[in-house]
Amino acid sequence: MEVLNYPETTFEKLPVTIFDDAQEGAVTLAYEIAELIRSKQRRGEMVVLGLATGSSPISVYRELVRLHREEGLSFRNVITFNLDEYYPMQPDELQSYVYFMHEHLFKHIDILPQNIHIPDGTLPIDKVKDYCQAYEKQIEECGGLDLQLLGIGRTGHIGFNEPGSAITSTTRLVKLDPLTITDAAKDFIKEEYVPLRALTMGVGTIMKARKIMLMAWGEGKAKILHKTVEGRVSDEVPASFLQLHPRVAVVVDQWAATELTRVKTPWLVGMCSWDDNLIRRAVIWLSLKTQKPILKLTDEDYKDGSLSDLLVEAGNAYNLNLKVFNAIQRTITGWPGGKPNSNDTHRPERAEPAIKRSLIFSPHPDDDVISMGGTLLRLVDQGHDVHVAYQTSGNIAVFDDDARRYADFALDFAQKMNVGVAQMQQEHDKVVEFLRHKKLGEEDSPLVQDIKALIRKGEAAAACRFCGVKEPNVHFMNMPFYETGQVKKKPLGEADIQAVVDILQQIKPHQIFAAGDLRDPHGTHRVCLDAIFAALARLKGKEAWVEDCNLWLYRGAWQEWDVEEIEMAVPISPEELLRKRKAIFKHQSQKDSAVFPGNDKREFWQRSEDRNHTTAKLYDKLGLAEYEAMEAFVRHRF
Repeated sequence: MEVLNYPETTFEKLPVTIFDDAQEGAVTLAYEIAELIRSKQRRGEMVVLGLATGSSPISVYRELVRLHREEGLSFRNVITFNLDEYYPMQPDELQSYVYFMHEHLFKHIDILPQNIHIPDGTLPIDKVKDYCQAYEKQIEECGGLDLQLLGIGRTGHIGFNEPGSAITSTTRLVKLDPLTITDAAKDFIKEEYVPLRALTMGVGTIMKARKIMLMAWGEGKAKILHKTVEGRVSDEVPASFLQLHPRVAVVVDQWAATELTRVKTPWLVGMCSWDDNLIRRAVIWLSLKTQKPILKLTDEDYKDGSLSDLLVEAGNAYNLNLKVFNAIQRTITGWPGGKPNSNDTHRPERAEPAIKRSLIFSPHPDDDVISMGGTLLRLVDQGHDVHVAYQTSGNIAVFDDDARRYADFALDFAQKMNVGVAQMQQEHDKVVEFLRHKKLGEEDSPLVQDIKALIRKGEAAAACRFCGVKEPNVHFMNMPFYETGQVKKKPLGEADIQAVVDILQQIKPHQIFAAGDLRDPHGTHRVCLDAIFAALARLKGKEAWVEDCNLWLYRGAWQEWDVEEIEMAVPISPEELLRKRKAIFKHQSQKDSAVFPGNDKREFWQRSEDRNHTTAKLYDKLGLAEYEAMEAFVRHRF
């Protein structure tokens, strides 16, 4: 079935299809591309595809490769034109889109090399204009683009058409927006290594395609997707020009759709099927919109906020306010491990057993203290048997300079102690030699990977000691999927899942805390959580302790749970917040400037504290008790 339909609501000016997850959406797109290729083959015709790069299309290309290998899909009648390329850029560089396309698609299928077209980032500047005109002519000579596959950048760019691009723009050299450069830094290690310019098809070139498919995965794309789909057409958001194209399909996962009106505030669209979660979300929305505490909301507020239908369900504002207020109030607890000898009917965590085995999974060696350091300290202070399991080594997030510094220290220490000096000198020289000739983005040597892993391990152990976690309770899992020495990871494998199964069976926890970044389809956090889910699924029904184990999901390093989602909110005092900060400071390799800071320039402790402060302020605005800070958790039922 063709992924093309009418807009779902009057708010949406483009047809949007929402899938549960990115993989499901990607498979659907791949099948549509495959059907177009096959239909052209049956007629003996060539098909011209416009292709995109970046993280979004990787899963689409992976499925196309599977269709070629397992279902005989041939690409011999396919001509491709890629959207863009960094400038300047050599084709054999790891960051080049030539390398990207061959790595993810072309080398795995039977496409003819002469049918592949990717903008040339090696041209002298005086040749660029003529080349771009020739690129446009090549597309026209091939009959134009039958289908253009697009991702979307956080600036609203399609291709590298940044804000300010005209709807009539053609293939050309452009300068990159600072936000785009920041987003690209993960591939170039540092922002200063990211090219400032790029070659790109123009908006006008894209708009000539007979059909366009735009994909967006993850919550990071939610705000710009909302502007693209529901906002006005403007060169401030180049993707909004797609509203003027007759055949566009927008394919997203549920997280990229979170800012769409039909998802975020469905009561503004039409009748709702009200359940407790939706009622809670609507009342919180109304409270924040009117800037009135929940208990002060009136019938008139509900009517003015398009929530009269909810009043019909609830009867009146008084009862509705009280119900939601009490539900939110019950999420607040200073006892994340449960309060002993208390009525736990309405508490987030049960009272018994009074002393629990608490297992905190940390995807990287600092996620535990960054995201839930205050709760970790509270669990230790309250006498629980706290274990911390670091799922990956985190070695790619260490600067080369730090690796060299520690190698120097190891050599100096060996010389000082007069132990193994000759061998240490040899290993030290290998490190120095490798780092001296290391190319941008090149995989670290095994020795350098080991040094970086030891740096992160030592920092994590120091943070745990500071928090009072017993040394035997600190576990370093080093899950194999992560150990590639590059940003690109291996798929989750059996060894990864078994590592989680083993530690669960060893500890048999009463409660588990895990990074709940479910809305990030590409990150390490998601893979680590998938491993936990898979391990628990295997143990459920086989191990008695699993039935009495609660799984709490935390966030905080990159984003925070929305208030309506929170099921446990742990208040943090000013003194505890300072202790949490000191625990984060133990991770010295991540201090001042992290290797992968993302789009937030602040240090991790600053991000964390600001999110904790914000959560507390939101509870205060809703009329709840005022606290210095809060860490938030959502319970996952497995």
